[in-house]
Amino acid sequence: MQFKKPNVEQFFQTYGIQSFAVSPDESQLAFSTNLNGQYNLWAMDLPNTFPYPLTFHNQSTGSLQYDQNSEYLLLASDNDGDENTQLYAIPPQGGELKTIRTSEGHRHMLPLLSKDGKKVYYTSNKEAQTFLKSYVYDIENDQEEVFLEGDGAPTYLAKKNSEETAFVYLKMFANTSQLAYALYKGEHHRLTPETDDQHTFGGLDFASETEIYFTTTYNSDFAYLAKYDLETKEFEKVKELEKEAFTDVKYDQSSNSLYLVGEKGVVDSFYRYDLENGTLEKIETPTSIIEDVKVTKSGNVYLLGRSATVPFNIYKYSNNKWEQLTNYGVPGVSKDEMVEPEVVTYPSYDGTEIEAMFFRAKPENDNGHVILWPHGGPQAAERSFFRALFQFLIYQGYSIFTPNFRGSTGYGLKFTKVIEGDWGYGPRIDNVEGLEWLIKNGYADRDKILLMGGSYGGYMALLLHGRHPEYFKAVVDIFGVSNLFSFVETVPEHWKPMMKQWVGDPEKDREKFEEDSPITYLDSMKKPMLVIQGAKDPRVVKAESDQIVEALQKQGTEVEYLVLDDEGHGFSKKENEIKVYKKVLEFFEQYV
Repeated sequence: MQFKKPNVEQFFQTYGIQSFAVSPDESQLAFSTNLNGQYNLWAMDLPNTFPYPLTFHNQSTGSLQYDQNSEYLLLASDNDGDENTQLYAIPPQGGELKTIRTSEGHRHMLPLLSKDGKKVYYTSNKEAQTFLKSYVYDIENDQEEVFLEGDGAPTYLAKKNSEETAFVYLKMFANTSQLAYALYKGEHHRLTPETDDQHTFGGLDFASETEIYFTTTYNSDFAYLAKYDLETKEFEKVKELEKEAFTDVKYDQSSNSLYLVGEKGVVDSFYRYDLENGTLEKIETPTSIIEDVKVTKSGNVYLLGRSATVPFNIYKYSNNKWEQLTNYGVPGVSKDEMVEPEVVTYPSYDGTEIEAMFFRAKPENDNGHVILWPHGGPQAAERSFFRALFQFLIYQGYSIFTPNFRGSTGYGLKFTKVIEGDWGYGPRIDNVEGLEWLIKNGYADRDKILLMGGSYGGYMALLLHGRHPEYFKAVVDIFGVSNLFSFVETVPEHWKPMMKQWVGDPEKDREKFEEDSPITYLDSMKKPMLVIQGAKDPRVVKAESDQIVEALQKQGTEVEYLVLDDEGHGFSKKENEIKVYKKVLEFFEQYV
């Protein structure tokens, strides 16, 4: 029997998973997914894997955990992507949300439940917009007190030991500069030795009531596994990899070992480190990217991950075998009909080696056009994970090029830091050099290149359009920064302390701000444009897109403007995601 080839609509019907939690007895797994078109909590009664809904509030859930008696789930949820997360509880069988802590216009972050489930610790900006405060709330008695006050930098409560005698908190000076401390017996312990060099922290966990294992770049370019003992006050470097960073650590009490996530370029690795004998074992995983890991008291591992041709799924690792618990894919489209990226490297203008991925359209679909996709962040990276946007555009015949320009993560701290104070030169030229490399090596034709990016990638799309318009036939900007002067003034208050290091000082660096702001180059922006913006975006506010669109329209540049009234800095609703993807395809099709 012959069936029609899959159409583009099928790529839109892929689902995501934001967060998940496993009940203490492993009888239930709850996860935030958009099976009904909007994000809600769903659950599966293990070992069965048929999902059923728990909530109907149609909002994202960024944090999810069971209390130790499985009497309820604590969740953090915002409203239409505004990132003002509030704390709620529901029983394991689901139902109406019970308010735990809310404050309109403010966010409640990183909740931690007490051992008995009667108290919740969390960080919030409700009384300290810039440096934040952490609170402990007594659920039974409806009483709250300040637990920790931020000082000198935004301060986040990160972890506690099981007996609640030690609490780890993080001071965030910049994406590449953090200090971690532990509050123990009334004393504040810094987890790394004193130094003037900036460094970072990643995952951390308690292996006992006084032993903290964490990942850090202290005195190193790549993050390694370290330990701090609260009793002896000793710091110890435990394990490092060659040109690969450890990014997360989870303790397994059943085997006295640590599960570690490693990051190298566009892919992740997974390891188990035996604390008894100091051996490191690599564990093959069913995904190329690991988003989250949970380890239960029994020693079972639950992993949320994705790959270039496989969307988010949850897996269980037990008895040295992986079991897939969810089965998300692209309906009616096999993995063979999608495209894995080719990983390439090229030299930039100063000899710096840039790694990139090239998703080549299959010959039977290839329309000859290449889309340049500068990633967001900018201190992030484009990695080998599934994007429905990529795969459906590739299926329509477009190839996609994704450089991890200087400033990207996964290539060492020094590489990540070089973008600080230089948003618009080095990374921009890295992208241009990538295009020249593509053309020289036969990957792209000079007259068949399109441009699209989101967040910082949207900023870079605007800047490249303004400074190098000769490369592009059409440009898509999604939530992009158009003016560095207005951007640094409108970011969330607890971001502002890091702006001078991250972007620069608008007064001292006025010339650099002007040089690196896309709106400076309006006169050169003559190619057709599509601009997409979430009205509730708290990171890159709507005014950033408003001002560039208004200016382009005034000078006569062809520009379409799509505003999503019920979205923030991303797509929380399938209906909006489909609307945007269709619009992007429709827009590009006009110029192919």
